[in-house]
Amino acid sequence: MNIYDQKPWLSLYDPGQPANITPDFTDALAMFRAARARNPAGPAIRYFDGTLTYAELDRLSDHLAGALIARQFRAGDRLAVFLQNVPQFVIAVLAAWKAGGIAVAVNPMNRTRELAILFADCTPQAVICHDDSYAATIGALEENLRPPTILTTSAREFQTRNDPRLFTQPSADPILESIPESMVGVTTLSAALAEAHPAPPAQQFRPDDVAFLVYTSGTTGVPKGAMNTHGNVTFNAQTYRDWIGLAEGAPILGIAPLFHITGLIGHIAAAFITAAPLILAYRFEAGIVLDAVAEHQAAFTIGAITAFIALMNHPNASPAKLASMTKIYSGGAPIPPSVVTGFREKFGQYIHNGYGLTETNSPTHVVPLTSEAPVDPASGALAIGVPVYNTLSWICDDAGNPVPVGEIGEIVTAGPMVVPGYWNKPDKTAEAIRNGRLHTGDVGFMDQAGWFYLVDRKKDMINAAGYKVWPRDVEDVLYTHPAVREAAVIGIPDPYRGETVKAVISLKPGTATTPDDIITFCKSRMAAYKYPRTVEIIDDLPKTVTGKILRRELR
Repeated sequence: MNIYDQKPWLSLYDPGQPANITPDFTDALAMFRAARARNPAGPAIRYFDGTLTYAELDRLSDHLAGALIARQFRAGDRLAVFLQNVPQFVIAVLAAWKAGGIAVAVNPMNRTRELAILFADCTPQAVICHDDSYAATIGALEENLRPPTILTTSAREFQTRNDPRLFTQPSADPILESIPESMVGVTTLSAALAEAHPAPPAQQFRPDDVAFLVYTSGTTGVPKGAMNTHGNVTFNAQTYRDWIGLAEGAPILGIAPLFHITGLIGHIAAAFITAAPLILAYRFEAGIVLDAVAEHQAAFTIGAITAFIALMNHPNASPAKLASMTKIYSGGAPIPPSVVTGFREKFGQYIHNGYGLTETNSPTHVVPLTSEAPVDPASGALAIGVPVYNTLSWICDDAGNPVPVGEIGEIVTAGPMVVPGYWNKPDKTAEAIRNGRLHTGDVGFMDQAGWFYLVDRKKDMINAAGYKVWPRDVEDVLYTHPAVREAAVIGIPDPYRGETVKAVISLKPGTATTPDDIITFCKSRMAAYKYPRTVEIIDDLPKTVTGKILRRELR
């Protein structure tokens, strides 16, 4: 037996935590119904100055499910949810389930070409979108893909404040001058909710039924729809609740986009299993989020580290703004230790690390609540945590064999959170998931105690004259410079070294530096083959809507 199969990480669990759990619920809809039964009059969603109770959320999703069924939506059909962080997103997810179908979470920043790829893959029976993204939706639906139902909705519904900062969006794609005559079944969500239809029949899903299709970001190719099952959802919702100790009814801040797996599980599902209010604010804007936490007394959130960097650097940031937020987690990208330190100095709150993928329904590795992630003395990497309940994880070589403790290899994971595969892509499924083990494409290592560390993505490794340079290693040093707000490192062609290291940074407000100063700073703190030979300073680094910095665009 190798060291990984012995689960050395179990000794790092918080006292009283079991090695394995059995989910309380077999499907996510049952999890919601239990919350509604426990807390019908309690708030389910807070959206600026608007509130929906669990009973109201149940009623509205019943109405939408009835409207979908009246429009020929059947069991197994897909409802594409093309929305920002608004109450309608949660209503639509529940309605899809109540109608026996699957919710397809669609990035609201997608443009027509990207939508067309997703719609061709999942062939939705219905789409719900914002009124100002309607043209992009229509343009993405070719004749043979046009669903009988498109529902449009305004981001201003379910709140009355109408803050002028909230709803500024990029102009819609200029696809069509008018709605084509052949397009039928277009209506507003509010009109559909007002229709009189019989209550939807009671649905009961099996654990292996698909709850969500969640598309990968496509950074390594065409996006793939990960089939997140009801069993995946209920297991990881309970992992959030039990591992982090989420209290019944304690408000959850929806800082991550709801279409992302973190938002779907760490926000929506975590709120359902604790009968808690989910605080939404359309999309991330640091000042609005700080106000929302203080106003609604959010107790927990999980999001990208770039969001916490933005909160830390906002002019209105203060410890009082985040005083209620006693449980803060981050995942999705490596976290520089200096950011965790700086955040605690600013707010007095510690950011716990976590790790997971779309294909693992969010977390597989998380730092225990009563622990702080160690920093590896050799690499400077912050631990991503330890495998959670019921989970095995290995560090493997290219042949899939476990490597010794401390050696770098691919992170491979097996457990109840791993999805069964990708929608309509058996070849990609077989490539990524072998014998129930997900090969993540992420590179890391495990120390002797059982802590796991993320080094980088395989494809981002820089080969400088034969030396391997991991961008995260250089970025961690850059983040310790007092003027650096965000940093990304890429490889660029070099006639002598083959590749060389380039850093792209943005600066904190009120600070100044030069490329030469940054190069000198790094040169004194790392091996000669690692430090950046070129530095570019820009206003803002390109990011995905989930907050991950896009190295590919910098290249």
